[in-house]
Amino acid sequence: MPIDPVVRARLGSVTADVPLHAALQDVTAGYRMPEVKIEETAIDGPRGPIRIRLYRPDGAASPCPGLLWLHGGGWARGDLDMPEAHVVAAELAARPGAVVASVEYRLAAGASRYPVPLDDVHAAWRWFTGAAAELGADPRRLAIGGCSAGGNLAAGAAARARDEADTLPSALLLAYPFLHFPVPAPPGGLIDDLVSLPERLRFTAETVLSLTHGYVGRVSGIPAHAMPGNGAVGGLPRTFIVLSEIDELRPSGELFARQLRECGIPVETMTARGLPHGHLNLAPVDALPEIRRSIDFLGSALA
Repeated sequence: MPIDPVVRARLGSVTADVPLHAALQDVTAGYRMPEVKIEETAIDGPRGPIRIRLYRPDGAASPCPGLLWLHGGGWARGDLDMPEAHVVAAELAARPGAVVASVEYRLAAGASRYPVPLDDVHAAWRWFTGAAAELGADPRRLAIGGCSAGGNLAAGAAARARDEADTLPSALLLAYPFLHFPVPAPPGGLIDDLVSLPERLRFTAETVLSLTHGYVGRVSGIPAHAMPGNGAVGGLPRTFIVLSEIDELRPSGELFARQLRECGIPVETMTARGLPHGHLNLAPVDALPEIRRSIDFLGSALA
């Protein structure tokens, strides 16, 4: 399928300094976040405090599902205010009625490479499972998820919880995750309309090398928890994967789904038609129905 025409019309405005959601501000200007209670806290991590933003629905039955949520940004960028953190967390808190904890893990920079971001996420997961009852969440229904690099960290934290006999998430919720190095080639070797995308939205072989090196510090001997698709996936929880159709990382999510199925793990996928990587940085408005469909899919996984 070709790129969504609403997105295509604004691709010329996307640059190294202007992300996709900024280029589509006129389209999403009418979006209003759902009414949820938002508060911030900090927890102790292995390298100091970790900032957490909590989203809780008004009037939800207690205990309700819980979700630890992780933003993307190639491990080196991103924060709690970016739409795929802030907007998606609020939407997922409101739709199924869930407690969502969004994590500001340390970014990969200088000495803060792997396992630093994953250590923060693992610490946040241990805190979340221990604090679930106090937060109004059902300890038996605690999921972990994230977008892109955040999806990688969610899967890595789930694998670490499995290997260290910690509480295993009830589900994995992954959006356009980066789970393998090297990234597998797409079926047939081509993805329609990739050449129409600006450089910021591409994941060429050189970009994948650079991001992996920036996170792990090398591109050989990569630890399994750093690229969860390269390791054993048996024993992971049921998994829900949102893919971006026009995305070089789509084959990573597709292969991960196949790996899970071969191990007998229930997995469901959906593909956001005509949208590039990072599409959950766009608000769910009527002009972009695939955004709402993606969030509905993740929300149904929690419900």
